[in-house]
Amino acid sequence: MRQNRALEMHSPHRYSDAEIAAVYRTIAERRDMRHFLSTPVNSETLTRILQAAHHAPSVGLMQPWRFIRITDTATRAAMHQLVDEERAQTAKAIGEYENTARMAEFLRLKVEGILDCGELLVASLCSHREHQVFGRRTLPEMDIASVSCAIQNMWLAARAEGLGMGWVSIFDPIKLSTLLNIPSGAKPIAIICLGHVNTFYKAPMLVEAGWKEPKSLAEMVMENTWSTDKTG
Repeated sequence: MRQNRALEMHSPHRYSDAEIAAVYRTIAERRDMRHFLSTPVNSETLTRILQAAHHAPSVGLMQPWRFIRITDTATRAAMHQLVDEERAQTAKAIGEYENTARMAEFLRLKVEGILDCGELLVASLCSHREHQVFGRRTLPEMDIASVSCAIQNMWLAARAEGLGMGWVSIFDPIKLSTLLNIPSGAKPIAIICLGHVNTFYKAPMLVEAGWKEPKSLAEMVMENTWSTDKTG
């Protein structure tokens, strides 16, 4: 193990210690933000963040991501209404699946920053994805995984730029598609709130709000076969 570590330390492909620390810090400090300032995002910064998304890996190099930038205030308000409608339906489902106390806890959570953030975008799967067979014959959901990689790249780039970002998935994709004229076969998977923040959460917001505690890495890692003592 020590020999392997020595080889890693002297690899010509290794970044400097400071650069490595910055990468891991960005990953650790990334937060799903819900509280924003209305200060506009610099256009060049937005372009860099979207370019980071476009550098993401994708199955069969299909690059299934499409981004819609929302600049119309009426459209932003309509999107907020759609999220609010689904928020009520989600609360109802939580009440039925768990209990009314849990439903009330959910309703106290802030689940989006659509009306506050400096930039609002929608990330969507493209249409005609059925033509992409490479890597998707047995796992067609790899198109969503690819777009998720792009969104994660955006998240990390935004955090490095000092901007907050939130992924909102509480909406009806059919209604959002109708609102934004998204073609048949394409599917929106994320409303992305991006912008300046007063402060970043010290821990994930759902942890700070007491909604849920994160599991440890040890609970997630197995070797050679599925461990029966692992949950999920």
